[in-house]
Amino acid sequence: MKTSIKSSFSQLLTNRHLLVLSVSLIILAISFAIYIGLNVRPSELQLVTHYSAFGVTHLYRDQWFYLLSFGVFGIIVAVLHIIIATKIFIMKGPSLAILVNWLGIVIILFAWATAYALLNVWSPS
Repeated sequence: MKTSIKSSFSQLLTNRHLLVLSVSLIILAISFAIYIGLNVRPSELQLVTHYSAFGVTHLYRDQWFYLLSFGVFGIIVAVLHIIIATKIFIMKGPSLAILVNWLGIVIILFAWATAYALLNVWSPS
């Protein structure tokens, strides 16, 4: 297991484009988690967390610490996309692996936009 992880990482280091995308994905995820961590404020105000057409109330609320899960989501997305891209790079080649890393960046940017909108609705103006 340890040798396969080392060999996968050494193969990732051979492709510079994939390595730069992986590092930028990690930096983006860490900066997203820091942004979330700095902008979430403890409060008694409950915010809308999800919508369902099947429930009675349709809008479900949760506490403020639900927003911290957005930062954890960004880190998990970055790690999983890098692992998947490395595996695809080993099996299929660099073009599909680069696409997987770009999709990870897009997902984190969408999560950032969603968190930004939630924080602006939630914060008192």
